[in-house]
Amino acid sequence: MFAVVRTGGKQYCVKPGDVLKVEKVDAEPATTVTLDDVLMTSSDDSGGVAIGLQTKGTIVSAEILRHVRNKKIVIFKKKRRHNYRRKNGHRQWMTVLKVIDISLAK
Repeated sequence: MFAVVRTGGKQYCVKPGDVLKVEKVDAEPATTVTLDDVLMTSSDDSGGVAIGLQTKGTIVSAEILRHVRNKKIVIFKKKRRHNYRRKNGHRQWMTVLKVIDISLAK
């Protein structure tokens, strides 16, 4: 069984037991969050795929393991022949989630 969920503007294909890094979720570690923006589900026993409105009511439960910083990206601006150079860096906050359960809509 797997589901495709959307969080933080990105889509993730998740199964129960998966650990993934997503954009920061405002909640404390060791709490459970529900990802209710489910785009697609598939179950192993029936072999059917549910897409769109058929996934209404499907919820993915995940536990927050920790908040971490992602790797640094470097922003470098330069204008030729004007001695203009600016270097900046950014590290985005990420949340590490462990998918506990996928409850399908009835």
